[in-house]
Amino acid sequence: MKTIQMTLDEELIKEVDKEIKKLGTTRSAFTRKALRVFLKHLHNLELEEKHKNGYKNNPIKQNEFDIWDKEQVWID
Repeated sequence: MKTIQMTLDEELIKEVDKEIKKLGTTRSAFTRKALRVFLKHLHNLELEEKHKNGYKNNPIKQNEFDIWDKEQVWID
């Protein structure tokens, strides 16, 4: 691991310190996890945008999936 220096506002530090006490962790561990979660969130947003653009560039055609209707099983 590499040590880095960060500048954070006091209110954010207070909120983080309150949470790390509840979680029984450290600022560093909390920050690592928060960064990983946010990076995953950004990745998911990117995938959603690609998905949206895929349908925008290749819209579903009328009756395109009708062939699959017989394959569906609906249980009451």
